[in-house]
Amino acid sequence: MADKVRFGGRFIIEDSLPGAVVTPEDFTEEQRMMSQAAEQFLAAEVTPRDAEIEALDYGLTVELMRKAGELGLLGADVPEPFGGLGLDKVSTTLLAETMARSSSFALSVGAHTGIGTLPIVFFGTAKQKETYLPDLAAGTRIAAYCLTEPASGSDALGARTTAKLSADGQHYLLNGSKLYITNAGFADIFIVYAKVDGQHFTAFIVERGYPGFSVGPEEHKMGIKGSSTCPLFLEDVPVPVHNVLGQVGKGHQIAFNILNIGRFKLGAACLGSSKETIELSSGYANARKQFGRVISSYPLIGAKLADMNIRTFVLESMVYRTAGWIDSMLSGSEEASGDGSGNGGMMAAEAISEYALECSIVKVFASEALDHIIDEGVQIHGGYGYIREYKVERIYRDARINRIFEGTNEINRMLIPGTLLKRAMKGEIPLLHKAQALQAELMQPMPLPVFQEPLSQEAYRIAQAKRICLAALGLAVQTHGTSLEQEQEVLCVLADLMIGIFAMESVLLRTQKLLMQTTASAAVEASRETAVIMTEVFVQETMEEVDSLAKRALSALQQGDALQVQLSVLKKLMRAPLKDTIGRKRTIAARVIASEHYVV
Repeated sequence: MADKVRFGGRFIIEDSLPGAVVTPEDFTEEQRMMSQAAEQFLAAEVTPRDAEIEALDYGLTVELMRKAGELGLLGADVPEPFGGLGLDKVSTTLLAETMARSSSFALSVGAHTGIGTLPIVFFGTAKQKETYLPDLAAGTRIAAYCLTEPASGSDALGARTTAKLSADGQHYLLNGSKLYITNAGFADIFIVYAKVDGQHFTAFIVERGYPGFSVGPEEHKMGIKGSSTCPLFLEDVPVPVHNVLGQVGKGHQIAFNILNIGRFKLGAACLGSSKETIELSSGYANARKQFGRVISSYPLIGAKLADMNIRTFVLESMVYRTAGWIDSMLSGSEEASGDGSGNGGMMAAEAISEYALECSIVKVFASEALDHIIDEGVQIHGGYGYIREYKVERIYRDARINRIFEGTNEINRMLIPGTLLKRAMKGEIPLLHKAQALQAELMQPMPLPVFQEPLSQEAYRIAQAKRICLAALGLAVQTHGTSLEQEQEVLCVLADLMIGIFAMESVLLRTQKLLMQTTASAAVEASRETAVIMTEVFVQETMEEVDSLAKRALSALQQGDALQVQLSVLKKLMRAPLKDTIGRKRTIAARVIASEHYVV
């Protein structure tokens, strides 16, 4: 696992070592076996009944979730003392990726095991864990997460649902409504947020049978049709005081940190769907003939498949790098969380929030990468991709919600630089000091180095991208000061620079780690070559985006001669020999077409 490192966001000012990142090549035999067990369950139990699930058969979904619970697929994140498997986050991430192939059923499971169960895992008292976690791990009770309201979506703290202590002090009476609640139609346990006395944002564990609790009708959705999505209504619902989750007034610590985990897990689900789309599209391209040739033989189809594979490779690298970090930070908090002291929840909150920025990056990149990949998948299928008989049509519809789930991509983009700058202002990360020191450095001559080692040019270009981003961040703070949070367009440009850097560095580190392996075989050599080619292509194409983004940011922050000076510095930082991305993509395309699945 990755070494324990503090203060997420440091990738902007520091370099990581390849050996310090977790990659899919590090999976253990046990982790692969868990993934295979999930695949076998889906093939035997879920896929044959796919049409019934999509028709929103509550009973079937619950039945299948209980079978999944019997196999341990619902208890991976639940500690062993409470009936779960207590697996590390890399293992549970791989499980989430694998389950993604089951479409709507995957969402039902994900909402249950993730945002539904994890609040109790991380923040519950010993008694709450004993009461609820064994059933949740077994699937005999299903969980749901209730944050969104008709008047508050991204503004979670604007919730209007209230909680008032009863006269006898034994219950809180909850009043209000919740909207778009996944699993609401059949869930038994609900994590509900309300404001005590209309002021103190607090989390509660609410059971379905409590008086005054009711579930509204199903929403008719564009996609994920086989998942339940309903509103909830609470009218003087009596919730025992011992069902307060965490502390009164501290519900935001639970809500925001669980959202961070949700964003990260959503990235893993997008990864699974991306791999499936590559399989469906490459298989179709090899079977479909036009003008007397299979369409996979046409270079433009191959270019699409190559691009789909490269984006998936990058996403996979980002997801498991982040999973390793979260594992490292959570070590210790999970052991403490079962002692009833309340320390475990605070430690978990601190651990999860450490990489909130990276969770947002993964969520944005993953949801937009999948959108591009499935859009190309539909295009490869042509008219057939628009027909429901073909699964790419459903993945296309299902994927659209991901840019809205767990905080919109717009909100997450503003959080990315905003979180980094807040940490800098607190002195947790020497960002502004580094930015100031960089100004003098950028005015010095910058001779282009000689690139001899594999990926040395890519490493150099990523380092230059970090300089560009750091300079833009410093200039934005210098220009707007504390009012920078109002400059949403500038924040989004800064976010995209940071996303691009994290993506490039993640794929570079993974490939460097592959090159360091001593194993020698034809398969390993082919994998290394494929990884190197994909890294070269992605870095070059992303640096073109970095150039465009930097110009947009500088133009918004400077004018006249000062702008021209900044643009001349940018030009120096962007210098590097170009590589043939078309030829490299043809190599990747040939390998995808030959295997009919995602390749590394």
